[in-house]
Amino acid sequence: MATGGVYKNGSHKAPNLRTSSSFKSKLPASNVRRSIPGGGTDSVSGRVRVAVRLRPRNAEEMAADADFADCVELQPELKRLKLRKNNWDSDTYEFDEVLTEYSSQKRVYEVVAKPVVESVLDGYNGTVMAYGQTGTGKTYTLGRLGDEDTSARGIMVRSMEDILVNISPETDSVSVSYLQLYMETIQDLLNPANDNIPIVEDQRTGDVSLPGATVVEIRNQQTFMELLRLGENHRIAANTKLNTESSRSHAILMVQVKRSVLGREDDFSTENENRSHSVGNFKPPILRKGKLVVVDLAGSERVHKSGSEGHMLEEAKSINLSLSALGKCINALAENSAHVPVRDSKLTRLLKDSFGGTSRTSLVVTIGPSPRHRAETASTILFGQRAMKVENMLKIKEEFDYKSLSKRLEIELDKLISDSERQQKVYENEVERIRLEAQKRITEAERNCAEVLQEEKVKCQMDYMESIKKLEEKWNINQQKRAANGEVRMDSGNDEVTELKALLQNEIRLRKAAEEENNNLKLQLLKFSKAALSGGNTDVMNLQEILEEESVQKNKLEEEVRALRSQLSQLSTEANQSRSYLERGRNGNTLAGLDCLSPLNHLQSRDSSNGERASIVNLHEQVGLQKILSLLESEDANVRIHAVKVVANLAAEEANQEKIVEAGGLTSLLMLLRSYEDETIRRIAAGAIANLAMNEANQELIMAQGGICLLAMTASDAEDPQTLRMVAGALANLCGNDKLQMRLRSEGGIKALLGMVRCRHPDVLSQVARGIANFAKCESRASSQGTKPGRSLLIEDGALPWIVQNANNEASLIRRHVELALCHLAQHEVNAKDMISGGALWELVRISRDCSREDIKALARRTLTSSSTFLAEMRRLRIEV
Repeated sequence: MATGGVYKNGSHKAPNLRTSSSFKSKLPASNVRRSIPGGGTDSVSGRVRVAVRLRPRNAEEMAADADFADCVELQPELKRLKLRKNNWDSDTYEFDEVLTEYSSQKRVYEVVAKPVVESVLDGYNGTVMAYGQTGTGKTYTLGRLGDEDTSARGIMVRSMEDILVNISPETDSVSVSYLQLYMETIQDLLNPANDNIPIVEDQRTGDVSLPGATVVEIRNQQTFMELLRLGENHRIAANTKLNTESSRSHAILMVQVKRSVLGREDDFSTENENRSHSVGNFKPPILRKGKLVVVDLAGSERVHKSGSEGHMLEEAKSINLSLSALGKCINALAENSAHVPVRDSKLTRLLKDSFGGTSRTSLVVTIGPSPRHRAETASTILFGQRAMKVENMLKIKEEFDYKSLSKRLEIELDKLISDSERQQKVYENEVERIRLEAQKRITEAERNCAEVLQEEKVKCQMDYMESIKKLEEKWNINQQKRAANGEVRMDSGNDEVTELKALLQNEIRLRKAAEEENNNLKLQLLKFSKAALSGGNTDVMNLQEILEEESVQKNKLEEEVRALRSQLSQLSTEANQSRSYLERGRNGNTLAGLDCLSPLNHLQSRDSSNGERASIVNLHEQVGLQKILSLLESEDANVRIHAVKVVANLAAEEANQEKIVEAGGLTSLLMLLRSYEDETIRRIAAGAIANLAMNEANQELIMAQGGICLLAMTASDAEDPQTLRMVAGALANLCGNDKLQMRLRSEGGIKALLGMVRCRHPDVLSQVARGIANFAKCESRASSQGTKPGRSLLIEDGALPWIVQNANNEASLIRRHVELALCHLAQHEVNAKDMISGGALWELVRISRDCSREDIKALARRTLTSSSTFLAEMRRLRIEV
């Protein structure tokens, strides 16, 4: 409701004002029992809290009442209000909060509505309502949008901001209905055609609902603001003597909040973290349902003052009747009457839960300062006083969220099925490889045996032919002898025949022996084939045993990693304490070390009079940057260390970087990396180079002077986590330059960056992840421009397994960089098959569903839906994004 005056949001602040915690009555956790299945319900008493707010004088009142004092006097520090009867007498009233005309909208929200919003987020019903004479600022307090001045935002806008900040978009939901009660009919401000919505009461619980109202789910503040503007445009208002835009209806904003929370048992979070080990450990989360009702009542008015006539007179009658019915109900509740006339008006039926029900209710009564309206001001104050006597019984509403559990289990089941299929494919590929290898061995053995048999056969044939030839030669000789002698003795003939028979028998025996040997070789070949096949099966069994041992070893390593992480958190706490102690004395120690440098001894004598030392920031102005850089080549190790510390501190300031490079500081720092093996010097020099590498011009100088090779060599030699962190930071900055992509790979920068994951220190891993994300982003940009057609260099260098492994890292910074790297790699279609085979698809699906950052989630969803390869694989696995 627009007001004639403007609220002052100046710097004036009433003293001793308490925060919202003083206004909100705390609920003892031991006295509240959740209304979940299987348990009873307890309730806690919560009185209606009432605050009074004074509107400043408007221009008309300043002119008409210039000679008269305000009819009220506020004492906010005592939470009291005095209503003047005349110049010498007044009545005093106490409220839960007294807000002056100088109170800001933020202050009003914190003391009136914020406790109610917090209760709604905890699962309670809450009501915030404004009551008062027309023109006293009810709509300004509740429904002000603050388009031109954000500090003027009302309770509706600020409540939704708090709700959206404290919910999770993945598991929680917020829905809104916006209505008006006009002439005893409930109308939908979001859909004006729906102008007669019935009220339905649950006969069992007595809860009131409006099933015909439009319900809109809210995802962001912008959507909510558009709905409020739409509703305000449809709300009925008119011009009266008291207000240029007098609301002629009661506006009701209903906000339904559903929050999914973990179970009350402390071990649920542990079971949820280890859900991959046993699906049976899942327990359903608890769904809390809270409802916030913000009611902007139309102002009460006297007809002779407002000048209402005709249809506006009928509107005024309807407004006053509904407000009168509300007052009767509050009187009955304040006096503990046996009968409360709730059914006298639709307004009281809608607010049945707000007064005397289960809702936490805050009421702000708005009044004006003009003595002309003292009677209306007194009536408003008495209404607030009676409302403070009303007691509500607060109840929390929660139930098991089986839908959310089912969704999580479906995702887990899909992932397990995919893992099983991938393992089955690997097993089948291994079996096929062993079968092919065994077949190859059998074929080779058969070929070798066939060659041996052929050689033996040829040898036997040659021997046989040689024997026949010898026999023929002997026979010819004998025939010649017999012809020469003219006679042949029977005895010699018989001997020769016997000898020939013996030779023939011998040849037959040799032939049979050769055939038997041939058969034996065939049997041996058969046995060898069977042995080769059995050996293949043995290899498969051995492979299965090796895989089982690998799985057991992996489980042991995971347990050791969890133990080491807990120790690491303790050590990190101790290290931070030690580091803060050392930092307090670092400047003094550094300058004390510099006092030993002969070129800087005059600083000590100059500052000894006042006991102060020159700061490192002003050191190069007093001594000269060139002089400091010359000390980097000093033979004294302490001098070099302190000098490189000064250069590193100067390089941290962007204004000094150009001076350092022009003076040759970059060349000197690279020389330190090349020449010295001292871990401290290398660590500080690498940190200074990392600071200089944030400038694109310096990046090309580092590349031109061989800095990438030097950083890669330092990364391979160093073991100190801090040194590796500095080197990784420098390489990560270089990875963000499109011009250095090929040089980074060819000179070993990418290999060095991936090699530093051996350290496992979170700070080092964070810089490695940042470098990979920068490199992947540059590759994605080059691919979209058509300058890089092939696969990602990161995938070719073997970075994908580490990226997939750390996509769900516990450290949020590492996880964010790795998620970005995955999204950028997936934008190039040629990388899709490698990412699917490497298990990256499931991580992309998880990012599109569960990522805490909306921009990364939207990027992952857009990448999945734009790739034909990913879409085909998701259809095969029945995955929906």
